[in-house]
Amino acid sequence: MLVSARSFAEYRAMFALTDGDLDQRVLDCPAGAASFVAEAGRRGIDAVAVDREYAVHREELGLLVERETGFKRDLLVQETAGFTPSWYADTDDLVRQWTANSRLFRADIAARPERYVAGALPGLPFPDASFDLVLSSHLVFSYGNRLGEEFHRAALLELARVARREVRLFPLMVYDTGERYHGLDRLREELAGAGIGSRVERVAYEFQPGDGEMLVLSCAGYRPPPAAPRTTAVDPVRWRHREAALPPACG
Repeated sequence: MLVSARSFAEYRAMFALTDGDLDQRVLDCPAGAASFVAEAGRRGIDAVAVDREYAVHREELGLLVERETGFKRDLLVQETAGFTPSWYADTDDLVRQWTANSRLFRADIAARPERYVAGALPGLPFPDASFDLVLSSHLVFSYGNRLGEEFHRAALLELARVARREVRLFPLMVYDTGERYHGLDRLREELAGAGIGSRVERVAYEFQPGDGEMLVLSCAGYRPPPAAPRTTAVDPVRWRHREAALPPACG
């Protein structure tokens, strides 16, 4: 799992964000080392980031992402072979952009630490309806062949719990397979039964071919059950560039 560092402009495209959307209180979950909250702050937007890595790599996360992205350049070249250039001209452009974004993140988390909260799906450290709009990219559905349907169900309900109006999730495609998450329709039916409406929308952003869709959850009518059980088990991020630098273990 590679922690990303996408920009404010990418978020606007991924989630079809209007100026009106950004007049609301916004949560980015999981935020990684994205510069969305940093750039939002410069524009006077009330945005908060949450990520499990803020608990363990808070001071160094931006630098870790910068180094890890560069370290995995050759792997990214392989994984993105055949992708149609859209937001990034090529892999080196991706590395350049993520490096710049992670540096904005590093500066902002140091200057405004209260905007970066440690927490992980499906157990976020916020009261019900804490945010008007919740954005979630490249975790739910993206790792659908690693994180089971129980995780997805719990994560969607938790995102809806902390959202007063809407949750927007991008993409709907499993990264490893290039196919839409197999349990999406079933999960949408379950959400509807809980009072959470949903719709799929096309957006003006595509990283992996065919992944230009987001799921929008309408949460105004959702009333979460009291004291719903929560867990925090999510795949850990591993820093391969550090492991490669370690000396071999003695036999």
